[in-house]
Amino acid sequence: MAKVYIFLADGFEEIEALTVVDLLRRATIEISMISITGSLDVKGAHRITVLADALFEDTNFEDADLLVLPGGMPGTAHLMEHEGLDNLLKEFHNNKKNLAAICAAPSVLGSKGFLAGKRATCYPGFESKLTDSIVVVNQDVVEDGNVTTSKGLGTAIDFSLSLINKLIDKDTAKRIADSIMYRHYL
Repeated sequence: MAKVYIFLADGFEEIEALTVVDLLRRATIEISMISITGSLDVKGAHRITVLADALFEDTNFEDADLLVLPGGMPGTAHLMEHEGLDNLLKEFHNNKKNLAAICAAPSVLGSKGFLAGKRATCYPGFESKLTDSIVVVNQDVVEDGNVTTSKGLGTAIDFSLSLINKLIDKDTAKRIADSIMYRHYL
């Protein structure tokens, strides 16, 4: 079974994070919400508090198949500043392991050079933060090798289904889309 970690910082976009968690769990993918705040209670950008599954400092990520960064502000800025997450992202990038980011969060990957030479998308207005060696694509979800990026809250279902497709298969993604009455995907 695939193992996924999604990182929560104060000011994260709730729908982007929780849609990923919900749909991946429906697909029986093990996903853990990891707080980088030092507290299991993490307050989203719209003052919705979520109870994370674990703290970053208490988690061993050796079994991870995918790391996910939700957007939102100032959540994305907090993700960018977290030294432990920075080191983990570098390790994943260097080993060509799966990374995913949505909304403003692709700027975290882009600023660190992890998107160099890749196609990517992000929330409109954040393109300049992706660096100049990235091919910015105007699509809801862009997959390029081991990296998946998406535009924002309105694309969270497509983003989640693309991750299910990547980790399991297209039939499972379609089954989950059908089960939630979502007809846009596939």
